[in-house]
Amino acid sequence: MQAAFYVKLGPAREVLEVGAQPTPEPGPGEVRVRLRSSGVNPSDWKSRSGRTAPMSAPLIIPHSDGAGDIDRVGPGVVNRIGERVWVWNGQWRRPYGTAAEYIVLPSAQAVLLPKHIGYAEGACFGIPALTALQAVRLAELSPASTVMIVGGGGSVAHYAIQFAKMRGARVITTVSGPEKAAHARSAGADEVINYRTENVGQRVKTLTNGPGVNALIELDLSTNGKDYPNILRPHAIVVVYGMSSSETTLPTLWLMRNSITLRLFLVYDLSTSDRDACLAELGALLQSNRLIHTVGRSLPLDDIALAHELSERGEVIGNIVLGIG
Repeated sequence: MQAAFYVKLGPAREVLEVGAQPTPEPGPGEVRVRLRSSGVNPSDWKSRSGRTAPMSAPLIIPHSDGAGDIDRVGPGVVNRIGERVWVWNGQWRRPYGTAAEYIVLPSAQAVLLPKHIGYAEGACFGIPALTALQAVRLAELSPASTVMIVGGGGSVAHYAIQFAKMRGARVITTVSGPEKAAHARSAGADEVINYRTENVGQRVKTLTNGPGVNALIELDLSTNGKDYPNILRPHAIVVVYGMSSSETTLPTLWLMRNSITLRLFLVYDLSTSDRDACLAELGALLQSNRLIHTVGRSLPLDDIALAHELSERGEVIGNIVLGIG
């Protein structure tokens, strides 16, 4: 099969290769997916660059998200050949991900893709959509909630805004410019703050008539945690799904005195009950076609280095997806 891979860590154009690799065969309880798309996420370029961990195997085929068709099954799997599916955790704790013509993984990690949703969109669910949904679930939103979703121009936030509005919450989000503001509003954001030109804390106080937000969904605790006293009301919930450094200084005394709850999670390692709940809710929304999906840039597999560079530079609004075959 054709696949993108690397055998050492480093800059995208120096380490990523595209070439022939062995075609995998499914084992017991597994399915083989003939991939049509592979989603590029920030965690992919961070892993490839060596920013997060050393090489976990001698050769790595990157990416965890993708979509395609089941073409072969292992012992114990029945009635699945020919299904259109999207996959999650394709390269979590395993070396061979979705940047290839084929992937083998446990049957449960290949989820039915409704016929009205394309393969490119199907490569946006494993990390962006599931992260957003779990974050919104942990935030315990209701029609009485005002939530700040940080980074409204991002792929996770785009889904999170939609999930929050479905729960009736008022959504405030932050962006870095007018194009991202328009993108956030298209998802349903009620209020958009440009953090480069406005004082975020002051705007939040104005928009909430003083007390701050009930909940905050955070993509970078390391950078933004220091500002929480200006944003949160007492007893608020902060849900963290990302950070830019391994250690963070927080205003802990203020957080304690105001009974703030911090909830951190990793989308790759959800509990079985949380994963099942997210998959059930997301599946129903996909089937009813209630979500807006944004593929910002589509590229062929041969251009994987460019895709990683675009993701690293943050130049694309929406998901970056590789077409395969």
